[in-house]
Amino acid sequence: MTEEHFLFEFSRTADMAKVENALLMAVVAAEGIHGRSRVSLEAEFNTNQAVRTCLVNAGNQVGTDIAKVFTEFLNLEVGEDAYKVTRRGNRGGLAAEDNGGRNAS
Repeated sequence: MTEEHFLFEFSRTADMAKVENALLMAVVAAEGIHGRSRVSLEAEFNTNQAVRTCLVNAGNQVGTDIAKVFTEFLNLEVGEDAYKVTRRGNRGGLAAEDNGGRNAS
């Protein structure tokens, strides 16, 4: 099965602490919409500070909503010019080189 995901890539000027905070706030917002249990079961996301990326699985409504809210928070926190986002397919879910797992690190 092919999994869809959003890949966010950040410029050198983007504050990665603000990026991670924006992602966690987007997850909290998704919990408000879908409930904590559903987000815990269905959400997949992570950040990789070494390559300045964030990956959000968009294979379900929870992930798509996290990506939408995250994008809005990024616009407020780091600005539209500090990142680019692309939607991609990936066999098997989140890429191993991006540390896998649900939680931002």
